[in-house]
Amino acid sequence: MRSKLIISLLASSIVLSGCASDEKSATVEEKPTFNSISGRIGIDGPILAVKIDDTSMARPQIGVDEADLVYIEQVEGGLTRLAAIFSSVIPRNIGPVRSARISDIDILSQYGKVVFAYSGAQRAMLTVIGNSNLWDYGAQRQSPTIYTRDDARPGPYDMVLRGDLLMEKVKNDQREVAVSKSAGWSFGEAPIGGVAIDSVLVQWPASKYEATWSKTEKRWLLSNSGVPNLAASGKQLGATTFVIQNVEISNSIYRSKDGGYTPLSETVGTGSGYILRDGRSFKANWSRPTAEAGTTWTLADGSEIKFAPGSIWIALTDRKPSFTLTAPTSPDSK
Repeated sequence: MRSKLIISLLASSIVLSGCASDEKSATVEEKPTFNSISGRIGIDGPILAVKIDDTSMARPQIGVDEADLVYIEQVEGGLTRLAAIFSSVIPRNIGPVRSARISDIDILSQYGKVVFAYSGAQRAMLTVIGNSNLWDYGAQRQSPTIYTRDDARPGPYDMVLRGDLLMEKVKNDQREVAVSKSAGWSFGEAPIGGVAIDSVLVQWPASKYEATWSKTEKRWLLSNSGVPNLAASGKQLGATTFVIQNVEISNSIYRSKDGGYTPLSETVGTGSGYILRDGRSFKANWSRPTAEAGTTWTLADGSEIKFAPGSIWIALTDRKPSFTLTAPTSPDSK
């Protein structure tokens, strides 16, 4: 009888121990994952790159506030156009979608074979895109259920991509799409030094961006010619790390319909620029030895400049930026 009681007590102890173990494991929080391109919380998913109009008629832009990374490129007439890269999140709607440019080929090649969404291109450019290391999913190849039209917007600013449907089709097509990985930079604490700034003005011949540091939001809020750049969601577009990449911009062999040359921004090679994070500007050098290699950023002494985790914007320009320095705090104001 006593032996049966001991066995029963042991069994109860094992059950209780098992329950306690289950409760303990249930309370252990899983560590969050971080996207390798932006460093923000999210997955390393297949990469979708979308060309988006950047004129006043295109605003408010749709889905850009969910991009991991956004490039600002110069196009014909000195205007700018965006190349938005999505990986951690694929928005349902993205736009307004516009045509591709020759600079996109080199810009995107450092990320692997990504899905490229755009509204069209010159016939010669379509051949180049088709022969490049990109999955060509331009509007000319897809149905109007994927590249939709927004009746509330005038053409040609009315094309809106259904990002979810496009990536579903890519999956059904069994494409091996590049998954986000390090693009050359990493994330961590800011280096010592830098210059405290309130804002910066970046210009192109017919476009300008202002990035103003927000202490409360801890990111650079973007405006265009003094007008806050709001997304369709109502959120002001901005970046935790705003990069000014000085590049050589020259005429390519391609021309627009009105005969103007399409600019080519050289993103392969070496150059200088600025990394803006945490309310400070750091003068930097960039290096990208090949089209397939990522872009690294270093200080003058060769040490790496780490980015702040979150949305990244990279302005490709050949003009010198104008900074507004933070006024020093006087002893009386403390």
